[in-house]
Amino acid sequence: MLNVLSREWLNVAVCSSLIAACASDPVELDESTTESAITAIGDALPNAPEGFEEAAAAFNTDEALPDGLGPIFNEIACGRCHTQGALGGAGTQIERRFGTTFRDNRGNVAFEPLANDGLGPLPARGGSLRQLMTVGSFTSLTGRSCTVPLEREPPEATIHNVGRLTTPLFGLGLVESLPDSTFDNIAASQPTAIRGIARRVTVLLPGKDNPTQRLNGTRVGRFGWKAGIASLTQFAADAYVNEMGITTQHCVKGTSVLSFATEQQPNGIAQANDCDDLAPPQPAGNGVPTQTDDAIGSCTDATGAPVDEIQDDVAEFTEFMTFLAPPPRGTITAQVNRGATLFNQTGCNGCHVTTTFRTPAAPGNGVPANFAFNPFSDFLVHDMGNGADFIGDFGDSVAVTRRMRTAPLWGARFRTLFMHDGSQTSIAGAASAHQGQGATAAAAFNRLSAAQKADLVAFVNSL
Repeated sequence: MLNVLSREWLNVAVCSSLIAACASDPVELDESTTESAITAIGDALPNAPEGFEEAAAAFNTDEALPDGLGPIFNEIACGRCHTQGALGGAGTQIERRFGTTFRDNRGNVAFEPLANDGLGPLPARGGSLRQLMTVGSFTSLTGRSCTVPLEREPPEATIHNVGRLTTPLFGLGLVESLPDSTFDNIAASQPTAIRGIARRVTVLLPGKDNPTQRLNGTRVGRFGWKAGIASLTQFAADAYVNEMGITTQHCVKGTSVLSFATEQQPNGIAQANDCDDLAPPQPAGNGVPTQTDDAIGSCTDATGAPVDEIQDDVAEFTEFMTFLAPPPRGTITAQVNRGATLFNQTGCNGCHVTTTFRTPAAPGNGVPANFAFNPFSDFLVHDMGNGADFIGDFGDSVAVTRRMRTAPLWGARFRTLFMHDGSQTSIAGAASAHQGQGATAAAAFNRLSAAQKADLVAFVNSL
C-alpha cells in the first residue's frame, strides 16, 4: 500500500523531473483512482468486470492440436510465458528473430525480414520470427501422416538469433486508454539529444465498442518492444497466431478481419491443408480461409445487419490484460528516497519518465476514469545504437531498426531478466548496458559509487 510519502511522490515530486509532462495541478485523489487501490501483484483494477477471473483462466489455459495449436509455435499458453510476480508478468522465455539487409533502388541499406510476402530480393523464409517448437508428427483428421519441420534460421540471414524477452502486462489497460496527445506531449518536452518518437501504427483489430480506436485507423503504438501495436485486442490476436499458431477471424462492425487468419509456415514451407493442426477446417464458401482455427463466419446476421464480434479467446485475453492492475509500490525507505534523487540526476528519468499519467474521463476500454498511475516509461521509441535488436519491417532503414520502446519499470523487482534480449540479470547491469540515446545516462550511472548505485537500484525495486 502506498504511504503518505509515496502519495506525495505521485503528485509533487514528479514535477521535478527533467520531463515537464506531469499531469496538471495536483488534485485530491481517493483510493479508487490511484495505484494505492492496488495491494498485491496480480490484482485486478477496482472496476474489473465479474468475468475477470474467467478471463484469467482462459489466459492460463493450455492449447492443443484440436484447438489449432501449431504447426509451429513458441508456447502452448499465454500463462506459460507471463509468469513472474503473478499471472501476466514478465517471463524468462526468449523468442528468436532474424533478418538481413539489402540495398534498395536508391542505394540505401534496408531491412529484409526474409518474410513469406514476395516483397524482398531473397527467397521467402517465413518472416523475422523463428518459432522454437513444432507439432512434429501426427495423423490428420483425414488420415494423412503429417510431419511439420522445425523452423531454422536461414543461411541468408545476416542478423542472427536476436532475442526478444517476454514483456509484463501489468497496467496495460490504463496505458491503452491514453490519447495520442499524451505521448506527443512527452516527446515534445524531451531534450533533443534523447527525444523519443511517438510511433504511429495501423490498428488492424480495434477493441470492441471502443470509440478511441477504428479498424485500419492510425494510433500511437505503445505495446511490444518496438511499440508496433496500439490495441490490446490486436496484441492478443497477434500473440495467438505468432506464439501459439492459432488463427482467428473477427467481425468489426460488419467487416471481416482476416489479418490473423493465416497459418505460420516453417521457413515459408507450406503445409498440406490438413497438416497444420487438428482443428476442424472452416466450411468452404464462408469467406474464411479453410485453415482458420476459430472463425465467426459471416459478419452480417440473418437480417443483413452488421456483426461486431471478437473471437472468444482473443476477447478473453483482452479482458484479462485490460483489467490487470499495475504492480503496487514497494516500501518507501530513506534509501529509496536517495535513489529517487539519483535516478533523476543521472538522467534515467529522461526516458523512464516520472510523469504521473491519468486515464481520460471517458477511457473507451472500460478502465477507471481519472485513474493516476506511474509506469516509469514514455512508451516512445528511442535510438538505442548497438544495443538495439536491428529487427524491423520490410524496407526499414538501419536507423529505424535501432529504435526500441522504453520499457516500463514498475514491477521490476519481480523480474530476473532485463533488456530486450534478456541479456542482463540485474537492474544495475541493465542501467550500465544502455547505448545510443541511453548512453549518457548509462555513463552517469557508471560513475556513481557502489553505495549510490545500490540506492538507485533500491528506488527502481520500489516501483
